Amino acid sequence: MTGAQIPRYRIEPERVTTDGADAAALMAAYGNALDEWQQLVLDCWLGRDASGRYTVTSAGLAVPRQNGKNVCLEGREFFGMVINGEKILHTAHQVRTAKKSFNRLARMFTDKRHPEVLELVKNIRYTNGEECIELLNGGSIEFSARSRQAARGFDGISLVVYDEAQELTDDQVEAIMATLAASATGTRQLIYTGTPPYPGCPGDVFRRRRTACLDAPGAHDAWHEWSVEGEQVDKIDLEDHAVWYQTNPAMGIRLSEEFAAEECRSMSADGFARERLGWWSPVLTEQSDKALDARAWAACASEAEKPEGKTAYGVKFAADGSAVCLCGAVIPKDGPARVSLIEQQPTGRGLAWLVDWLNERYDRASCVVIDGRNGVDVLVERIRPTWKAKSAVLRPSARDVIASVGLFTTTVNERGLTWYKPQQALNESAITSIKRPISGGYGFGGDNSLPLEACALALWGAKTCKRDPTRKMRIG
Repeated sequence: MTGAQIPRYRIEPERVTTDGADAAALMAAYGNALDEWQQLVLDCWLGRDASGRYTVTSAGLAVPRQNGKNVCLEGREFFGMVINGEKILHTAHQVRTAKKSFNRLARMFTDKRHPEVLELVKNIRYTNGEECIELLNGGSIEFSARSRQAARGFDGISLVVYDEAQELTDDQVEAIMATLAASATGTRQLIYTGTPPYPGCPGDVFRRRRTACLDAPGAHDAWHEWSVEGEQVDKIDLEDHAVWYQTNPAMGIRLSEEFAAEECRSMSADGFARERLGWWSPVLTEQSDKALDARAWAACASEAEKPEGKTAYGVKFAADGSAVCLCGAVIPKDGPARVSLIEQQPTGRGLAWLVDWLNERYDRASCVVIDGRNGVDVLVERIRPTWKAKSAVLRPSARDVIASVGLFTTTVNERGLTWYKPQQALNESAITSIKRPISGGYGFGGDNSLPLEACALALWGAKTCKRDPTRKMRIG
């Protein structure tokens, strides 16, 4: 049994023919045989009208993670470069995502089993932030993490890929659109791929594209979506295996029921529905849903050096155990407190780095506050021999978490803390996090709340812990 190969929503312009089979043949030559659903998507993206032009100018692909959407992108990009000589811009929200996509495609152009493709390569640039593949036929692809300035220097682009499109903002689109030019096929093409946006997500372009395609698609619009029905997550049977297969085309191929079951046990209901079942949550319209007042938070930004003072650390593990975040807080004798994002890493890296980092700073910090469902016990056990003092290691109760959030929010509103302005990852967490109900109160929630949660724990620890080994300390 395999997942549904036909999407819940399939919107495609009419076509006379398609290059999809040729693109699939190229991928198969590299050992990437396409699933039926991937072939369906490529057939659409590479469909031509009677004049030979591609029929699709704007395409959207919404499918849960780990199903293989990158193969669709690689098939489209590889064919476009090798056969059509297209100039392509591949953008992603995060640098590491863009880098991973570049590495996958670069391996195809350096595969010694295919000398005919090797001979096409003019140059491959591996420099971080400037990754690029250029071919002798004029085809090229450049990879970039999105920003207002990211599109500068690009021109003559005929295909733009917006990966992680749920994060895409209007400013970023406006900056990139100026790079577009008609391709050799006479068509400019935009491809948006991603998952449903989380509440408070800064970008709404992907959601708008979806709404437009579902309500009144243009003549050259395409949209493919695997998703669960229902607006309210409490009305969805999250443990129904049939729903897993309906929403994940790779179920039974690259995804297993065991893997999905573990995700269901580990993740929040909203998180599992969104990430594994493709659930589009209702749009939040009330400002009260946001965890922090954006203007108050912005007013706390500072480029001043970190102060010296009483220091504490906060460690927050993701609900699904996939990541861990370390933050710090300093309370000086005079002036506002300072919070900092120190490190966030996938737990697949292990915890040795975190254990070593904390143990090296035991004599300079009052306490470390550790919270989460998975990983906490292991971390506490490994640092206890060093962090021996009473109250040096704190595991907050639900009431403590509520208190930490209340303290942090009040301190922000009263301009009682600062955060280092260049730390945009922390800023993004702060402005996108939402209120998460907990035992009669609320905590910080959302898909990017770990840095904010860890900062709140650190500040709470610094404010409440009586231990203060030294008066002269710095975060890090």
